[in-house]
Amino acid sequence: MPSPFLTPGTRAQPDNIALLHLRRDQSIPTILRTQDDECQGYKEGKVTTTRFGVFPHSTMLDQPWGSQIAASKVDTGSRGRRPANPAKRKADELDESGTTTGVDDDTPVQKAVAAASGFLHMMYPTPEAWTLSLPHRTQVVYSPDYSYILHRLRVRAGGTIIEAGAGSGSFTHASVRAVFNGYPEEQQKKRKLGKVCSYEFHEQRAGRIREEISQHGLDGLVEVTHRDVCKDGFLLGDSETGSSPNATAVFLDLPAPWLALKHLVRKPASGGPSPLDPSSTVYICTFSPCLEQVEKTVRVMRQLSWLNIEMVEVQDHRIDVKRERVGLETEGIRGATVFPTTVEEAADKLWAEEERAKILRSGSNKNLSPEETAALKEAEIAITESMKPKTSTPMYDLGRLVHRSEPELKSHTSYLVFAILPRDWTEEDEQKCREQWPPSKLDALQDKGKSKKQLKRESKSQRMAESIAKKTAEKAAEADAEADAETS
Repeated sequence: MPSPFLTPGTRAQPDNIALLHLRRDQSIPTILRTQDDECQGYKEGKVTTTRFGVFPHSTMLDQPWGSQIAASKVDTGSRGRRPANPAKRKADELDESGTTTGVDDDTPVQKAVAAASGFLHMMYPTPEAWTLSLPHRTQVVYSPDYSYILHRLRVRAGGTIIEAGAGSGSFTHASVRAVFNGYPEEQQKKRKLGKVCSYEFHEQRAGRIREEISQHGLDGLVEVTHRDVCKDGFLLGDSETGSSPNATAVFLDLPAPWLALKHLVRKPASGGPSPLDPSSTVYICTFSPCLEQVEKTVRVMRQLSWLNIEMVEVQDHRIDVKRERVGLETEGIRGATVFPTTVEEAADKLWAEEERAKILRSGSNKNLSPEETAALKEAEIAITESMKPKTSTPMYDLGRLVHRSEPELKSHTSYLVFAILPRDWTEEDEQKCREQWPPSKLDALQDKGKSKKQLKRESKSQRMAESIAKKTAEKAAEADAEADAETS
C-alpha cells in the first residue's frame, strides 16, 4: 500500500491516515475507515468528534485533499445500545457471535445529514504536520531541528540512515521522506532503495512506533528494533551475528551518546561487521540538551578519529506578517484598532451618533405615518453609508503592512554535535587507485577536459613564445657574426 506521507495521490482512500485541520496550529490525525473500528456504534459508521462538530468518515472518503468537510448530524442514541436484561450465554456461543455491541460491521452505513454549522479541512499528512499533531511520548525533534540535521548529514534518496532513540517518531517520518527512492515492491535492479534503521530502548514505545509505521504504509522503508544500542550495537537482526545496515548517516538522540560511539567505528572491537558503509564517508549528529553531554561526546569522538567536529544550536521564532488598520470605519473587523485617526474623523463620528440618536427618539413616536417611518430609515442608512470609507481599494489591501516576531522566543531544544568519519583507506586501495588512474592518464584527461577557447588561447600563447624565442636566437646569431667580423 502506498504511503500517504510519500505518495498521497489526489483523493483520500480507505485505511489511509489523514490530518483533520481545525486551526492554524491544531490538527487531529485519524485513519479513514467506513466502519467503526472502535465499536462506538454510530449508524453513520466511524466518526471523529471535534469542538466544531461531528464528522463521519463516509463524508471524507474519496474527497480531494484539502477539501472543506462540513459537520454532520449523527444518531447518538444508537451508540452502544444493549438489551435491557441480556441473557447469559455459554462461552462457545459468545466466541461464535462475538461480544461487540452497537452497530455490526455488516450493517449498511447510514447517509450522514449535514449540520447547520461547523467544518474542517482534510489534509494529507506530511512530516511537518505530523510533528505538530502526533501523540507525544518523549521529547520531539521539531521541523527547524530535523531539517537542518538532514541537510548536514547529507541524506539523499537511496541512502541508509541510523536513528537511535526513535521516541515519538517525528524524526523517523522526516528521514524516511529524505531517503525515499521507491517502494520495496517496485523491483528495479538499478535503483537503490532508501531505508531508515530505527532503534528504541523502551519496549512499549518501540511497539507503538511499529504500529504507526504499519498504519502509515512505511513497512519495508523503516525497520524498528527494540534494543539498547549502547550495549548491543547497531547490527540488524541479532546483535552479534546480524547484518550491517551499511549506513552513511547516523542520528543519536540518546541520554549518553558517547557510550554508543564505540560501535560506530570501521573495525569494532568485537570483531563483527561495522554498521557503517565501508565505501563512503559517514556523517553523524548527536542531540543533547546539556553541555556536559556535549563535552563527553566530543572527547570520545576525537579518540575514535571523527573529524570536523562542530556544535550548533538552532533557535527559531515565527514572524507574523499582516496589515494593520486603524480607524473608526474598522469597527467589527478582526484585528483592527477602532480609534479615530484625525480630529475630523472623530467629529464626524460624534455628528453621526447625534443624528442617529435623533432618529431613534423620533422613531419611538408611535403616531408616525408609514411615510415618515420610511424616511427615518432612509436617513439612518444614509448616515451609516457616510461613515464608510470612500475608496476603490480592496478590503484585503487596506492598511499598513507590518511584520512582528513572536513575543516570546522559544528556548533551544538541544545542542547538535556534527562530525565526519572518512572512509578507511588502505595501501591496497592506494595501489588500485594508482593502477586505475596513472599520472599519464590524468594529464590526458586534464587536456581533454579543456574547452576549445582555452586550447586556442594556449596554442596562440605557445606560437608567440616560439616566435619570440626564434627572433631572440636570430639576433644572437647576428651579434655573434658581427663580433667574428670585427675580430677578423
